[in-house]
Order: sequence, then structure tokens, then C-alpha cells
Amino acid sequence: MFRPLYRIASSVHLKALRMCSTSALSRRLDGKVAVVTASTEGIGLSIAQQLGRDGAKIVVSSRKQDNVIKATAALEKEGIDVLGIMCHVGKSEHRKNLVQRTLSHFGGIDILVSNAAANPVFGSILQTSEEAWDKIFEVNVKSSFLLAKEMVPHMEKRGGGSIVFISSIGGYHPLQGLGAYCVSKTALFGLTKVLATECADFGVRVNCVAPGIIKTRFSAALWKNEAMHEEVAKQIPLKRLGKSEEVGGTVSFLCSDQASYLTGETIVIGGGMTSRL
Repeated sequence: MFRPLYRIASSVHLKALRMCSTSALSRRLDGKVAVVTASTEGIGLSIAQQLGRDGAKIVVSSRKQDNVIKATAALEKEGIDVLGIMCHVGKSEHRKNLVQRTLSHFGGIDILVSNAAANPVFGSILQTSEEAWDKIFEVNVKSSFLLAKEMVPHMEKRGGGSIVFISSIGGYHPLQGLGAYCVSKTALFGLTKVLATECADFGVRVNCVAPGIIKTRFSAALWKNEAMHEEVAKQIPLKRLGKSEEVGGTVSFLCSDQASYLTGETIVIGGGMTSRL
């Protein structure tokens, strides 16, 4: 006897569901070691928290030892396995120490989140001094590249890894008074594309996140004044500033197996703000 078509279809659908359930990719990061730069406050700390909550062992860093101690204590209270290291990413000896201490303590590196950034000037880009320009690119772009270069071989030894550069909506849509900073953030889009291609053979995925206007100390000038805050919010389709934890969740996804076929891309977390070069 022939089975009714609807029963055959139902049987096929159930089999498909079973296959999907057994092959679903995990969001968990258990056993992974994640290094997050500039991670003692704001976006960096939120990223470290989310990665830790999702199971990763975390290395937090900052230029100031006091900040490292405070952030490490806060993460430990959550039960996160964390190592704190003072690190100025613009200094070669600090970067090498960051890598070596991570390897000594955790035995490997699986994830790099390059979040450190500098912006010593505000105003017309034509008034930016050579010294300020060099500092911005040294911290925002050069150090990101050199950290990735240093860590990729260690990720390859572990069977692969994930790199996430933290850029900015300003890399797409220049922010008034932050010209040089925005140019440096645009450069990270290009660095992401190039490294994604070269690192694919090593099993290392490279992606970028471009936060919009997130309510942090860095953006305080845009939200501390109520009138300014309201004006800025009007320019955002969701009518509000973003939260640091909203960046952390996206970064954790990019570092997980759920994003295993995603590399060379930039994800904008900007509440709908225009983001196109």
C-alpha cells in the first residue's frame, strides 16, 4: 500500500529536524583562550565578560595596572578564569610580554580581540600634527596588525582561531572632529579583508566589528549633555545610544563555531546608522 503524501512529507520533515538538531553548531567557547586588549572598562570589559560567560578563559589588559587589578577582580567574582596583564599595545616589549604570559599561564591562544585605540586630538584633520597622526595609527592599526601577526602561529598550533578587530561606525561615516581617528578605523576594514584571506589556510578567521555610538566614557561628550544626547539620538533609527554589552554578544558569536563560515566581514552595531563607504 502507498503511504499518503502528507505522511511521507511529515516523515521527511522529522528526519531533517533530527539531522539539524544533531549538527547544530555551538555558541559555547569552553576551553578557548581569549586575549582582549584595552579590556578593563567600557566595550573591552563587556567583551571580556561575555566571552568569559560563554566559557572562554580570559586575558584582560590595560596600560594602567590599577585598572587591570579591578577588572580581574570583577571577572573573578563571576567565576571567570581570568589573567590580568598590564600592556601598552604600542610598545613592542609589552606586546611580547602579553603573548608569552598568556602562553605560560593558559598554554595557548585561540582568540584575539583587538580593542585598544587612541585619539589624542579633536578638531579638523588638517590641524592634526604628525605626532598625533603617528600615535593614532601606531595604536589603532599597527599594533592590531602586529598582535595578530604574533598570535596567528599559536592559533594555528591549536587547530585554528578567531581574530576580531574593533573598528567604529566612524570608519564608514566620518565623525566631526575625529578625522584621523576615523581614517584609522577605516584602515581596519582593509586589514580584516587582507588577513582573512591570508589566514584562512591556518584555520584562523578574521572579522571586524564597527560599533556605532555606544554609551561609554570615550563617547561621554555626546551624551553627558542632555541636549546633545537628544540630538545624537535623533540621528539613530533606534533613537538611542548603544550599550557595551550589545557589542560583547556580537563578538562572542564571531568567535564561536556558529560563525565558522564567516570571515573577512565587518558587522556594524549602530542602531541602524548609515554604514557604507
